[in-house]
Amino acid sequence: MIDTHCHLDLEAFADDRAATITRATAAGVTGMLVPAVRPRTWDALVELCTEHAAAGVRGALGIHPQVVPDEVTGPVDIERLAEALRQAADDRPGIIAIGECGLDAATGELETQIAVLRAHVRAARALRLPLVIHVLRAHDAAPRILREERIGDVGGVLHSYSGGADLVGPYADLGLAFSLAGPVTYPNARRPVEAARAIPADLLLAETDAPDQSPVPHRGGRSEPAFLPAVIAGLASARGETIEAIAALTAANARRVFRAWHA
Repeated sequence: MIDTHCHLDLEAFADDRAATITRATAAGVTGMLVPAVRPRTWDALVELCTEHAAAGVRGALGIHPQVVPDEVTGPVDIERLAEALRQAADDRPGIIAIGECGLDAATGELETQIAVLRAHVRAARALRLPLVIHVLRAHDAAPRILREERIGDVGGVLHSYSGGADLVGPYADLGLAFSLAGPVTYPNARRPVEAARAIPADLLLAETDAPDQSPVPHRGGRSEPAFLPAVIAGLASARGETIEAIAALTAANARRVFRAWHA
């Protein structure tokens, strides 16, 4: 199993980070992608990937849309930011993607977020790396911007996909995969279950979004990669397939999308 989105570098894991990774390995998780949230964490994230490379820990460098108001002040020079991202990620050990980046309408300053997202896509295209994309309440704008920036050249994943079954087709046409997290296990979780059923088999991924979105039966507590089997079980139930089949499918898809964790 491969957890395509877990924030192991956050303070929530400061006291037991190594033990968390050990528990994930014991649970059968052979790969973990840790996306950055803000630039000042990038160096530590690279160190984390280096230290735990044998456990399959890999990273992505980017600026989360929710921190854009704090991290980006004044007008955005898209090309300059793209070059800064490219230089930061180029040839860094364990860095296999650009992100987390995207659009979050609940955060505000959407025009700045759009400019920052464009820079991320351009950096990813320059490096030939996939993107880790966060879209919340901005599915009206995100497909257009990603298409304009030629996301299809590199692909990537819509993490913790929230767009619903009706948008699976338009995003799939852009060459993007879809990752689902704990909410697919929640009772009466209609939207993620419908999305899980609509996603083409070769575009389905699994994640924990640790420390957030813990799956049942851990809901309400801190999430961690060791809980990925519960997410896999939720996806299997939604799609009417076996847990073993979904575990193998999502792992194979993760290896292909990110060109990492080769079996």
